Amino acid sequence: MAQDEVELLAALRAGDEAAFTRLVADWSRPMLMLARGFVSTEASAQEVVQETWLAVIRGLAGFEGRSALRTWVYRILVNQAKTRGVQEHRTIPWSSLSDDDTGPTVDPDRFRGPEDQYPGGWRSFPTEWRSAEDHAIEGEARDRLRAAFETLPERQRIVVTLRDVIGCSSEEVCDLLGVSAANQRVLLHRGRATARAALADYLAPEEVS
Repeated sequence: MAQDEVELLAALRAGDEAAFTRLVADWSRPMLMLARGFVSTEASAQEVVQETWLAVIRGLAGFEGRSALRTWVYRILVNQAKTRGVQEHRTIPWSSLSDDDTGPTVDPDRFRGPEDQYPGGWRSFPTEWRSAEDHAIEGEARDRLRAAFETLPERQRIVVTLRDVIGCSSEEVCDLLGVSAANQRVLLHRGRATARAALADYLAPEEVS
């Protein structure tokens, strides 16, 4: 465990309310986004997040630090969300790609290889993304991206949330969701490609007639 996490964990165990408040403020929004992929309503997702924080408080004393604090918290969240999803008769089949193996694709050469310091990420942002400031439409672009993100198949949205919003590694995602590395790669690629396509079409320079 990194030194900053050791210090944070010590503060949380000591009952440092300010440290816990900061953690809740920093992590609750992406936790809500992740939980929403498993349950049927925003209200259910909010309850999952609240239940997760309660479980974190109860479990801090027994947390042995074998994984990162973030990984431990998100494992609790995923378990809580899966349980709620089953109660709502809403389950996500992770054993096969099924309908999630669809959608746009992007040339693999645009992504960093496994030997890179940041494998799987973009080598560089597409030109039309970099020109967003020139178009002065950053807010609209975010809205368009958010809308595209919300239309992703649930499993793609969950994987993209874990990788690109929360910042989990591919190994963490596979562990949290119980999916194979190959399955995770396909879901991530399809989800990223859909989001990229939404912005690429929006920010592309208009043709001059």
